[in-house]
Amino acid sequence: MSRNRKILIGVAIVVLLGAIAFANFRYKRTPGVTVTTEGIQKRRLEAIVSASGKIQPKTSVNISADTMGRVTNLAVEEGQRVEKGQFLLQIDPRILRTNVTRTEASLAAAKSQMEQGRLALDSAQVAVKQAEDAFRRQQELMKGGLTTREQYERAENDLKMRQSDLRSATQSVRTQELRMRQESATAESARFDLSKVRIESPITGIVTRRNIEEGETVVIGTMNNAGTVLLTVADMSVIEAEVEVDETDIPTVTLGQKAQVTIDALPDKKFTGKVTEIGNSPIQATGAAAAQRQNTNFKVVVTLDTEVPDVRPGFTCTAEITTAIRDNAVAVPIQATTVREVTLDAKGNVVHEPKTDRRRRAAAAAAPDASGTAQAADGTAAAAGSAKPGNKKETEGVFVVRNGAAEFVPVKTGIAGDKYFEVLSGLKEGDQVIVGPFNSVRDLADGDPVKPEAQKPGATDKT
Repeated sequence: MSRNRKILIGVAIVVLLGAIAFANFRYKRTPGVTVTTEGIQKRRLEAIVSASGKIQPKTSVNISADTMGRVTNLAVEEGQRVEKGQFLLQIDPRILRTNVTRTEASLAAAKSQMEQGRLALDSAQVAVKQAEDAFRRQQELMKGGLTTREQYERAENDLKMRQSDLRSATQSVRTQELRMRQESATAESARFDLSKVRIESPITGIVTRRNIEEGETVVIGTMNNAGTVLLTVADMSVIEAEVEVDETDIPTVTLGQKAQVTIDALPDKKFTGKVTEIGNSPIQATGAAAAQRQNTNFKVVVTLDTEVPDVRPGFTCTAEITTAIRDNAVAVPIQATTVREVTLDAKGNVVHEPKTDRRRRAAAAAAPDASGTAQAADGTAAAAGSAKPGNKKETEGVFVVRNGAAEFVPVKTGIAGDKYFEVLSGLKEGDQVIVGPFNSVRDLADGDPVKPEAQKPGATDKT
């Protein structure tokens, strides 16, 4: 084989290999971004509002003293169970007992004076009767001319004087009756004050706090000074969780909604309950907490359905309130939702840019300008040439895999579950939405080529 023939064969081989390489480069398909997808299906969704707070009994009574004195008998310990009417403690009764003795003596004296007044009234009535008889006799004698004018007038004046004494005695008796009522009320008040030294339990429950020791002196409250809280008795048969709910969640919370309560001190148990109270005013913080607090919370009370034997007032807890349930909701993973600025037509539908326009704009954006730098894709003549008429608006939606590309689909969502949103419009069962990786979902654009792979089973089973 001649040298020229060998050179021709070599050139032909090189040309053939170049043609093959050029064909592969010209006609090979862009592999696209590898993404994870998940099929849309119907699920049971529960919207949960979570809030933390404290465990409190529904009924709790702070026992304070109504009289000042030294505690002489303390019969209960903290944590002890007591019945309604059971003796708790006693305050020194000597001063109040002396007051009762003094007021009862005053009442007895008033009764004695009352009896004297009644006797005087009886005597006055007898004297008036005698004076009336004497005056009538003088009147008869005067008619017959058998008595003098002087004797007649003396009998008349004596009758008037006896009648005046009768009125005075009657008024005196009335005054004594009023005085006796006053003394009786004073004695009753003194006996009532004496009864206050013996304090009994107003309810059946547990002594959850004891702030006094035997021998200490208690102080009663005044207008500007609270009195000493001696004991706190709580009925632990009905337990409530008082939690603080953020203002953004309050509109979804209503009375009667079911809740699940977890007590930090009893981590292995969960208790069911329902919402029984929702605050109308925000919780007011005081002191340093008021300056540090930025959010606004409202008090929500959840009443537990069962008794909790080992619970104590003040235990911290967390309540998960179920605000809405959807049994067969079209659900989309939360991580699939994103926000994009899209062009909308007159009917509000998304205007998808054709692939040729996207390629032309990408090439123009990547091509160097006269100064040797790449021209930006926003605000340039190349980009402006491919702009579409319509209103641009930031819209919430998801990327659906269609024909090997990511298509942005606006969605309208309803309630939010643990890992899924309820879809009210925009998607249907069977649609493959892009759920990851996170950077891919964040950077994807409408129409970008993608290479999907299915979500691993069990990755997002919880709703």
